[in-house]
Amino acid sequence: MVKARYEQAKEIYDGIGINTDEVMRALAGIPISIHCWQGDDVSGFEGDGELSGGIQVTGNYPGKARTPEELMADIDQALSLIPGKHRLNLHASYAIFDGEQVDRDALEPKHFEKWVAFAKERGLGLDFNPTYFSHPKSEVATLSSNDEAIRTFWIEHGKRCIKIAEYFATELGTPSLLNIWIPDGFKDIPADRTAPRARLKDSLDQIIAIDYDKTKVDIAVESKVFGIGMESYTVGSHEFYMNYAAKNDLLCLLDNGHYHPTESTADKLSSMLLFAPKVALHVTRPVRWDSDHIVSFDDETREMAKEIIRHGAENILLGLDFFDASVNRVAAWVIGVRNMQKALLTALLTPHDRLAALQDAREFTELLALQEEFKLYPVGDVWHYFCEQNGVPAKEDWLAVVKKYEQDVLLKR
Repeated sequence: MVKARYEQAKEIYDGIGINTDEVMRALAGIPISIHCWQGDDVSGFEGDGELSGGIQVTGNYPGKARTPEELMADIDQALSLIPGKHRLNLHASYAIFDGEQVDRDALEPKHFEKWVAFAKERGLGLDFNPTYFSHPKSEVATLSSNDEAIRTFWIEHGKRCIKIAEYFATELGTPSLLNIWIPDGFKDIPADRTAPRARLKDSLDQIIAIDYDKTKVDIAVESKVFGIGMESYTVGSHEFYMNYAAKNDLLCLLDNGHYHPTESTADKLSSMLLFAPKVALHVTRPVRWDSDHIVSFDDETREMAKEIIRHGAENILLGLDFFDASVNRVAAWVIGVRNMQKALLTALLTPHDRLAALQDAREFTELLALQEEFKLYPVGDVWHYFCEQNGVPAKEDWLAVVKKYEQDVLLKR
């Protein structure tokens, strides 16, 4: 039935100049960096400390991963239900200590050897993030702190993380994205907006000044408009990081939950790519604010996917960033990644050149009509066949696998 419906869909798309076989090959070649922190509610392996830095996870669904082994098993289960080959995104707080635990300013590649072995066995690339939150030395500020000892601690952490990312790239043969985000800011109106940003600039200058292989590590900086406890001012604003990235030949990472609710991250991509060869992107689902809900197959996600395909997926380093403890955590990964892939597939099945020609000719009536008609083209039939061809369940059949895993594994934790 799936194959028969695909053949019908193939004929329909052929009528508008789209080769669905080529589209599926293209989709299979777009890796998504899957965030490890969905599996354990951003807890990491440093201890039982509470989350801080404006980060909150709601819900208490049973089965949360508590150890590296449990988290890796859950990631394996999710990957078995997601078509294609992807990447894994780690935070520094997921270091694995086989002996004495060290603080974040003393992390070394050896603390991530098990993650590299895990990635090698599965053909995954690894991306990395310094963890500037949920730590006693991050309670007031990190890279923008006016306490020189605190700032020195976090500068060293950043340097260490670059070398760990370089280690990932060397071992796995694929560049690693090292993304810097800090939670520094003020709850109420600041008296001085400049000094914290000057300190942040100096800290970043020191971090990126270390000797590292730029062919192996792509450094990105990530902004945020506001968060819990920093509602009035964030040191690392979009304007700050956009300019810092441009001046220092770094990547600017856009997270679609990190802007005002009426801003479109899809709209930003075309501007950014006129001035930079690559952009990093985190896709989440903000509900009125940066709440990091599971990615949905919604209008915003589809618009971002259109821009990714229009500008070339190789020019956008794509990752996801959500965490929800109110639902099965493995299912959350599967839903979010598959929805991102559905959005990319929809974009690949759109005749962009034809629509752009109508825009250039100012044939706006036909443009609008076709944009709406194409929404009901049988993308689902192509998706189901793509899943089947990649050896994962089509339609909602994957849910039964997750439910069995929940009964056999998660509920016994």
